[in-house]
Amino acid sequence: MVVGIVIGSGVFLKTRDILRNTGGSFALGVLAWLIGGAVMLLCAYTFAGLATRYERAGGVIDYSETLVGERYAYAVGWFLSMVYYPSMASVVAWSGARYTLALFGNADDAGGLCISLAALYIALSYAINVLSPRIAGKLQVGTTVVKLVPLIVMAVIGTVIGLLHGSVMPSISVPDGVEGAGVFGAVVSAAFAYEGWIIATSINAELRDSKRNLPRALLFGSLAIIIVYVLFFVGLSGVASADELIEFGVTRAFTNLFGRAGGTAFNVLIVVSCLGALNGLMLASTRAMFALAVRGRGPSKELFSEIARGSNMPVNSGVVGLLVTAAWFFYFYAANIAPGGSVFGLFSFDSSELPIVTIYAMYIPIFVALIAKDGRRSVLNNIIMPTLAIGASGFMVFAAVYAHGVLPYRAAAEEGRFAFPVLFYGLILAIIMCLGMLFYEPRISRKDRVKSGLNSSPV
Repeated sequence: MVVGIVIGSGVFLKTRDILRNTGGSFALGVLAWLIGGAVMLLCAYTFAGLATRYERAGGVIDYSETLVGERYAYAVGWFLSMVYYPSMASVVAWSGARYTLALFGNADDAGGLCISLAALYIALSYAINVLSPRIAGKLQVGTTVVKLVPLIVMAVIGTVIGLLHGSVMPSISVPDGVEGAGVFGAVVSAAFAYEGWIIATSINAELRDSKRNLPRALLFGSLAIIIVYVLFFVGLSGVASADELIEFGVTRAFTNLFGRAGGTAFNVLIVVSCLGALNGLMLASTRAMFALAVRGRGPSKELFSEIARGSNMPVNSGVVGLLVTAAWFFYFYAANIAPGGSVFGLFSFDSSELPIVTIYAMYIPIFVALIAKDGRRSVLNNIIMPTLAIGASGFMVFAAVYAHGVLPYRAAAEEGRFAFPVLFYGLILAIIMCLGMLFYEPRISRKDRVKSGLNSSPV
């Protein structure tokens, strides 16, 4: 499940961005994949430790409530509902549309056809999850194997051919004149491809012997993903140049390796992989408001906690998930890929990467609380590893500020303009979070309800 959740469109979509940020250097690209993987592994190890102690806790929201408090847990849940899941789903839908059109030789990833197809994918994914959640669940499981096929094939065959032809080792050397600062942007791009593992903690209470099995899944699943991603990237270097990958994407590598027919076949697998990732994100997005409502949180709790008969699905919550995903999809198009430039001016930012860095920032208070409350229980697991995870999460925040703030600022200053995208993302995020806090109501304990004369039954 960990592997199936994480592997989706990110490794195919962000390979191009990683090479752009590193000036076409495969060596720096490998470094970016390793750093991003190390951040994921440190955080996964720390959450694995939490899983051994809080067996009944289900996901990052419950970990936040147990260690930090109810208000912070609500803030995390609101962020997931309004920003994280829908923004990710919108980007993955666009990625799936891009690779679908590539099957027919259409490379216009910002044209009306691509945007319309992406919107259709969002609508279809929503319909499947709301009308038949059982099919959606089977689709999520069934696409896991498909996701791995192109990665493993390229990792093995591409690397072998590259070694035989002597093209791997020269291609992963660092070219002269390439600045290492680009690694910061590449690491943030890699974070997109690594994201999703935390969702596996939400089924903690449903696992057999979760105190043993969930930590193993998080650690071994994360390690497997890092190995597959790095080998896939090295395999690409054996069959395609950096310029080809930047211009045409990873499909060019499969075409070089297997010819046009073979490249098309693997491109189909990439499309399926993207749609599988979209299904998983829509699965979470349509249930996000429900997850808050059943905890007695957020607006219209009674409305969003309703379950439809027949499908056993929170339809009202699903409608909100669809609308918010559509809003983020419009923003992603208008701010990032619209022909003629962004229509949002200073308020333009990369909605595929910054929300992911935000969730790493939200892990930091959890790790700090873990050290403060449980540090005496284990020096390694409750002090050293959380401290390293704090450092890793802090590095991600620094990398995002540098890549999406300092570098754009310098580039704009040379043209006599001002730009600092991460700042304006922070302003929009602050508005969204403040709106969410307007609906926050602290739980009333049974004792307090009795004192106040309210019904003493649990909320």
